[in-house]
Amino acid sequence: LSRDKSGAVQAALPYLSGRKMGLRYIIQPQLTQYNGIWYRYPKDGLTDSQRLTFEKQAADSIIRQLKALRIAYYQQNFAPSITNWLPFYCAGYRQTTRYTYRLPDIRDTDALFRRFNKNERQRRIGQLLPRSVLTTLSADEFADYQQLCRTLSAQHNLLPHDLVVRTCEAALNRKQGVCFALDSDDGERMAALFVPYDRQCAYYLIPALNPQFRDKGAMETLIWMAVRQLSTETRSFDFEGSMEPGIEQFYRSFGAEQIPFFRLSRCIVPCLT
Repeated sequence: LSRDKSGAVQAALPYLSGRKMGLRYIIQPQLTQYNGIWYRYPKDGLTDSQRLTFEKQAADSIIRQLKALRIAYYQQNFAPSITNWLPFYCAGYRQTTRYTYRLPDIRDTDALFRRFNKNERQRRIGQLLPRSVLTTLSADEFADYQQLCRTLSAQHNLLPHDLVVRTCEAALNRKQGVCFALDSDDGERMAALFVPYDRQCAYYLIPALNPQFRDKGAMETLIWMAVRQLSTETRSFDFEGSMEPGIEQFYRSFGAEQIPFFRLSRCIVPCLT
């Protein structure tokens, strides 16, 4: 925490710490696209110079505390709203630009649908939509289905069942998340999606797709129905990014905008570079 002269918190850096071979490190937690520094600005209407001065003072305090932790390795993804990493650069940190994809305003769903790839995306959704039913699942139901889909797809990087349940339950209990499911009109489950959200943004966090429906537009239809359902709850929709060409093309086809964010890192132990 960084505090001002009165003791009020003016910045915070949540982090996950662990140890390996006796060395302490900080890395991104599972199922967490962004964390990084958070600022509480003293007032609205700061000039650019005042904002940068405030950010430097607060970040310098955070950086000093990170140094005191005596960590061997540090890596965090800063949220897209953080565009100033200069204090960390001056302290010897490195930065890699990564990208996510966002629908910046989902409140006008008619306009949003017109932005989709008209040749393929709209056709698939239009074909499946009349024969689909959107339902919601409990945390346990979603975790079970998510593991089933990964097993059917022969995916070996299974998320721990209890991690999925705890993550979903935390959001559901706060009424800041939904476990959506897409069923066919004859009752067969085609896909599911866990979406946490706040007033500013919803996040495409954990998808689950029955491989039998991979080429039938099930996930596209589910995403569209979920976005439409959330259009009165939040402002934007974040696809949680990807640097993989095939995946990012899928996200772009929804008319999503490419949004950069920073990955900051620092290695103190030479053998870990």
